[in-house]
Amino acid sequence: MAGFRVLREPTAFSMSPVTTKKRPAAKDADHLKWLHELPCIVTGRRPVEAAHISYADPAYGKRERGKSEKADDRWTVPLCREEHAKQHRMGDERAYWNSVGIDPLKVAAALYGVSGDTDMGLVIIRSIARKQS
Repeated sequence: MAGFRVLREPTAFSMSPVTTKKRPAAKDADHLKWLHELPCIVTGRRPVEAAHISYADPAYGKRERGKSEKADDRWTVPLCREEHAKQHRMGDERAYWNSVGIDPLKVAAALYGVSGDTDMGLVIIRSIARKQS
């Protein structure tokens, strides 16, 4: 029996977007403003900054960003200034999040889903704190 070969595009199973063209980040000023009402997801302190998550994860629909591109505002979490500085200073963002035991994409997706509802935002953040203890 002779073998056969299925022809497919070289990018058929690529995790990168089909195009390398820059796409502007989706802005959501109301969501960012709302995040500032919440406590830090690591320390529980206030005030917070909106920390963008830069790495990709197809499981969440988070695309790879190009050089000098910022992540969409939906991929942000509230971090106090000290933790936000650590997130950037560590160099490997995934290593930072692993060190604090939080999946930031899961949190960002949950918070974006309830954006504007501070009571639900606090419930989400409290559930993270319980898992860390």
